[in-house]
Amino acid sequence: MAYILAVDDDKAILALIRRALEKDGHTVTVCESAGEVDTLFLSRYDLILLDIMMPGTDGISFCRDIRSQVDCPLLFLTARTDESSIMNALGSGADDYIMKPFGIGELRARVQAHLRREKREKKNAVQISGVLFDLAGKQAEIENHLVPLTKSEYEISEYLALNHGQVFSKEQVFEKVFGYERDSDVTAITEHVKNIRAKFAEYKMNPIETVWGIGYKWK
Repeated sequence: MAYILAVDDDKAILALIRRALEKDGHTVTVCESAGEVDTLFLSRYDLILLDIMMPGTDGISFCRDIRSQVDCPLLFLTARTDESSIMNALGSGADDYIMKPFGIGELRARVQAHLRREKREKKNAVQISGVLFDLAGKQAEIENHLVPLTKSEYEISEYLALNHGQVFSKEQVFEKVFGYERDSDVTAITEHVKNIRAKFAEYKMNPIETVWGIGYKWK
């Protein structure tokens, strides 16, 4: 059972989300706008679903506002299919997105996949290429400085690092890290890697190498 927050200005979609996820035993809180969310209690949620296009504060702006306050998976609900919108959404700190219209089965599966990632048991830490990976806490550190990776960015970094030197295609990375497939997987991985590189660049590091025509590897 998980505590889930869903924010969408469409009452029908909120009702669908609540019915679908409560069938899996989750407790679902719904809000029709970002302004209705009580930000004092954000830490209680195990997963957050956010619509992008909302009156007042849009989902992307709200995501940027709360990302530093929550470390749970944050998924966008969006009817926007253009690449720039998706890149902007992922760049704001979200872990994933679900395209509208979506089926109940897809919603439940995608939510469960992210919740499973949160519960995976990891017991130790390992240092690779100057980066210390806390496998239990899902954190990456460089010289005692925490690298501010999102959940998805951390998982991608950990996967590549634990298999350093081995080349993986974007599709392989997506399937291994997220555990399911979709048409836009390559686009999502490309943006996540871009964000990871930008964050490591702050420490004058670029551990992910692009192997042209194949994919990525950790140096």
